[in-house]
Amino acid sequence: MTQTSVQTAHYVPADLPTSIRHFIGGEFVDSVGGETFDVLDPVSNQTYATAAAGQQADIDLAVAAAKDAFDNGPWPRMLPRARARVLHRIADAVEAQDARLAELETFDTGLPVTQALGQAQRAAENFRFFADLIVAQADDTYKVPGKQINYVNRKPVGVAGLITPWNTPFMLESWKLAPALASGCTVVLKPAEFTPLSASLWAEIFRTAGVPDGVFNLVNGIGERAGDALVKHPDVPLISFTGETTTGQTIYRNCAANLKGMSMELGGKSPAVVFADADLDAAIDSTLFGVFSLNGERCTASSRILVERSIYDDFCARYAARAARIVVGDPHDPRTEVGALVHPEHYAKVMGYVEIGKTEGRLLAGGGRPAGLPEWLARGNYVSPTVFADVAPTARIFQEEIFGPVVTITPFETDADALALANGVKYGLAAYIWTTDLSRAHNFAQSVDAGMVWLNSHNVRDLRTPFGGVKASGLGHEGGYRSIDFYTDSQAVHITLAPVHPPRFGGK
Repeated sequence: MTQTSVQTAHYVPADLPTSIRHFIGGEFVDSVGGETFDVLDPVSNQTYATAAAGQQADIDLAVAAAKDAFDNGPWPRMLPRARARVLHRIADAVEAQDARLAELETFDTGLPVTQALGQAQRAAENFRFFADLIVAQADDTYKVPGKQINYVNRKPVGVAGLITPWNTPFMLESWKLAPALASGCTVVLKPAEFTPLSASLWAEIFRTAGVPDGVFNLVNGIGERAGDALVKHPDVPLISFTGETTTGQTIYRNCAANLKGMSMELGGKSPAVVFADADLDAAIDSTLFGVFSLNGERCTASSRILVERSIYDDFCARYAARAARIVVGDPHDPRTEVGALVHPEHYAKVMGYVEIGKTEGRLLAGGGRPAGLPEWLARGNYVSPTVFADVAPTARIFQEEIFGPVVTITPFETDADALALANGVKYGLAAYIWTTDLSRAHNFAQSVDAGMVWLNSHNVRDLRTPFGGVKASGLGHEGGYRSIDFYTDSQAVHITLAPVHPPRFGGK
């Protein structure tokens, strides 16, 4: 039976805002037309605030402010070291209030507070990393002795449109904000409508750190209105989007009209492949964490576990027993390991897949709401950590992204079987491989359809490496220098060192 935390009342942070506004040109503002939407707390499912709902007019104002700051302001023209100092001050501010950020993020998203705290600290590290990287950035120079010197001049692209998801929103916003600002771009951020609370904190953090007015702009709103207007705006030359694959396809089509630059990190259905020679204890620890941390609401979740037949029964029994002991409860309780899903709409989607799974696999753990929740928690979006075994590769729960605390386990016989199963979905974001055979590890890693592979490890990110997927999991990669590449244009400059003798067209 799933364990529940023992908090006796739902924790509500002090000084919660009752309204969340846009931030445009250095000022907090309401929507031009006064439109708003409700924001829910996922534990009580009650409205705790209203947020300004951005429309075309609000996006127009935000883009105009960002464009003016880019064309006429100091930010793109500052030396990299000067921008880096500002980014370090942003990191300092995030670290100084990490507990408060985690508290608010937990209230807004339902993520366990201990995990939200780690995400806040990672957000600070993202700013430190790109502050250092932009100073260390080196551009290429090519010399043709006695004839020519050619060099690459990097120029910030302009106004960057950033559209971010509702899972770990503050940290994922920092993934885009830090490299965009480090590169000298100005930005318009459109955060996810389910979770606008922590995004609203960026404005004061940036202002206090010395970011000039107009460099950072934020417009809340529904994707079909605010996000769509941002993507289609002619003065926004590039879009960075993290979210669901079908939304990414719509953005792709809309970017095409203006030939915008795009970086899209989309859905995932990542395999964890466990061979018989693996360290089974470590593999079980990792695969449990990989799908049930962050409530299973993570794009890189190892939500399909493929296990070699000779250890399959043992793995399933041990995995299910551990999953049944995961602590579910109030996300503000530090003992909680799985909290409430972000929103009733998403809860209904995940529970729909749980019911489908009961017809497609053997239920080993979970399968519904946790038993024994107190009344004050029972209103929340809770799903027991759910494990299905014997899942066929044609099953919907094998093929489709669930984005919740639900995992499938499928046996395989040979390395070739494992590879076919791993690659047999439309997604290709991450993969996890557990084996002590070095040759197998490398050969399998290089054959699997995934933008990122971890060998004998859970998802430990090195910020210098590319982040992104293949197939339906995205287009382009960010991370390290690839982020700088995305937010800058590379201009080739050629200088002659000798007399030039081109052919004399039209001469005598």
